[in-house]
Amino acid sequence: MNYDAITIRHSTGADRKALLRLAELDEAPAPNGDALLAFVGGELRAAVPLEKGGAVADPFHLTSDVIDLLRLRARQEIERAAA
Repeated sequence: MNYDAITIRHSTGADRKALLRLAELDEAPAPNGDALLAFVGGELRAAVPLEKGGAVADPFHLTSDVIDLLRLRARQEIERAAA
């Protein structure tokens, strides 16, 4: 079985256009502010805001596990910042 690498990183201003395109595909509002992005095989597949708001994901790919991973990482970062 072939698995693509998953890269998670914080969004930057340069990601805005890609986030808007992803949100349009998902028919959901794009995250505002800092978000965690997941790239699978080099392609943006999902985003989760670090503040309040819902995830956006590419509806043409299986992304539920990727979103779960992003939410876990976001919780870890929020807990670490609060400590």
